[in-house]
Amino acid sequence: MNGGLSIHVVDVSRGVVAAGMKIEVHAAGDTRQRLCTGEINARGVLDDPVLMSAAIVEGTYEVVFHVADWYRAAGIALPARPFLDVVHYRFSIGDARQHYHLPMKLTPWGYSCFRGGA
Repeated sequence: MNGGLSIHVVDVSRGVVAAGMKIEVHAAGDTRQRLCTGEINARGVLDDPVLMSAAIVEGTYEVVFHVADWYRAAGIALPARPFLDVVHYRFSIGDARQHYHLPMKLTPWGYSCFRGGA
């Protein structure tokens, strides 16, 4: 696979993919521009054609994960002020010819997001 960006989200506290979690992807250079908004699918990925297109160029990006809303929709009890509500993850793409895979592993109390090898 050449170029593009893929996002995969798993709730490691329950061993399930985050199907239904709302995700936004923004180009975050001098001005912030929304590239796409969608939901994590049943395979645990954000399936959006923009992310696999020429729109993904070298530059800075921000992914917004709507964590607390997803946990609440799943029936998970959270405090009135959840520890993680909306997570903003900012990163850069240095070579748009490479594929950038962002696996996110989360619980209601923490997360890990990194460049994976897919």
